[in-house]
Amino acid sequence: MPSREQGPSLLGLARLRPRGAFPPGGEELYRHVARLVELGPDREFLVVPCGQAVTAEFLARTTGATGSGVDPDAELIERAAERAKQAGLASRLHYESAPLEDLPYQDAVFDVAIGEIGLAAAEDVQAAVRELARVTRPFGSVVLIQLVWTGNVTPERREALAEHLGLRPLMLMEWKQLLREAGVVDLHVEDWADAAAAPRRGGARVLADFLSLRNLGAMLWRAGRKWGWRGVRAALARDRQVRALLTRERVLGLSLIKGTRWQDVPATSP
Repeated sequence: MPSREQGPSLLGLARLRPRGAFPPGGEELYRHVARLVELGPDREFLVVPCGQAVTAEFLARTTGATGSGVDPDAELIERAAERAKQAGLASRLHYESAPLEDLPYQDAVFDVAIGEIGLAAAEDVQAAVRELARVTRPFGSVVLIQLVWTGNVTPERREALAEHLGLRPLMLMEWKQLLREAGVVDLHVEDWADAAAAPRRGGARVLADFLSLRNLGAMLWRAGRKWGWRGVRAALARDRQVRALLTRERVLGLSLIKGTRWQDVPATSP
């Protein structure tokens, strides 16, 4: 897995944006997800990892559904709860800080479980996907919105990029296999790399903009306090290199993978 000992990753820093940031795909993608899984006032959804809960708040506000979010970063959970309070959604949005591989819910709680990009930063991605399926009701929807490798990248460069990003993208077939192993069937896949969410900018540009650390002065103060300025400067130095890989070589894409949680979810291996 990407190292967490050498200072912040680009994803780690991007998650500290003062007002949060919509993930790649933007509102259009999440409106589409809401339609795809038929979110409404009588439905409950979960977002993992939720960060500052920008998307959870959007889904609750636009569909009337009740939502929850889990993130391993307790500070981001506090900020998510404050956002919900300010938005008048505290009664319909609830957040917990917990490992992605051990969600703090009983089996079969949610109608919809959404695994966002940061799921690929889990120590055990297979266990994290399995947990999403576990907490979803039978015949409910499990949705992954994930970065996928699309270019011909050597193992060495792939490892370096994963280190810089702070997460480990997978091939599309690998994400699909993880879902199947977790008991999720009827998989539906959409490519959002060049989606209508950014008609004037390719998907690679959208990914690069999301991970960019430019013009984030307020965020840098929090990052310096959390990781130290030496680590922050190193991450800033890597920013240009990563943006070049994403925009010129198009080594990463963005996929939406939606499936149905079958009645029997495979038991966790000992």
